[in-house]
Amino acid sequence: MYPITDLQIILSIISGILVGFSLGLIGGGGSILAIPLLIYFVGYDHPHIVIGTTALAVGINAYLNLIPHTLKKHVDYKIGLEFTIPGIAGVLAGSELGLLTPGNDLLFFFSFLMIGIAIYMLRRKCIDLSEIQRKATSSSRALAILIFTGLVVGFASGYFGIGGGFLIVPGLLFGGGLNIIQAVGTSLLAVGTFGVITAARYALNMDVNIVISALFVLGGVFGGWFGARLAGRVPKRKLTQIFAIIVIVVALYIMYQNYTVILYF
Repeated sequence: MYPITDLQIILSIISGILVGFSLGLIGGGGSILAIPLLIYFVGYDHPHIVIGTTALAVGINAYLNLIPHTLKKHVDYKIGLEFTIPGIAGVLAGSELGLLTPGNDLLFFFSFLMIGIAIYMLRRKCIDLSEIQRKATSSSRALAILIFTGLVVGFASGYFGIGGGFLIVPGLLFGGGLNIIQAVGTSLLAVGTFGVITAARYALNMDVNIVISALFVLGGVFGGWFGARLAGRVPKRKLTQIFAIIVIVVALYIMYQNYTVILYF
């Protein structure tokens, strides 16, 4: 295991605060910045360890947030398991492929995922949730939507170490007939499970730093609290657009730093 310096410990906590702040402020997307923060801000330049480490931090954070949502009865465990169990197969496949992919190549592919997520966030519009529920509950394809989305998000989580909430919530809305609060709460079951399983697989290859994960979680608790307090004071749509632009800029930087993968084609 690669050692970390005192400065990296401080920077890891700051990174966790930034990720948590983003999650508290706009309700998602923060985990997509965890990997570039750990590599380019903290300076922990070991891609596979970074992915395993951030997956563990994302998983623990999701499980911690699952507790208050469960107490408020915002979690539908039946639908959550119907989504999560198929997704585990995607996680296992994704993590195996991720470990076989050279680090720089993995980061290069990750930059494209970041851009895709940012475009989705820029284009996403407010949806009539009652219409979603009506369609979801009357559609014979509901379970298929849950299974397919679970597999896709599970694979992305295993391969890149992300939470995937931006895909899970719509999947639960359309496939599970949940309202937005239930979808957000239930999504944490999948995010937590996918993250922990991904981290476990990477840990078998000694590609997880538990200390850094703990520091990210610690920072995320404080950052999430501040973000949640500020969330009601600024238009959420504008915040999401600004965040998406930041994600694109970071993705382009990652792409530039790891562009050598294109030489293989």
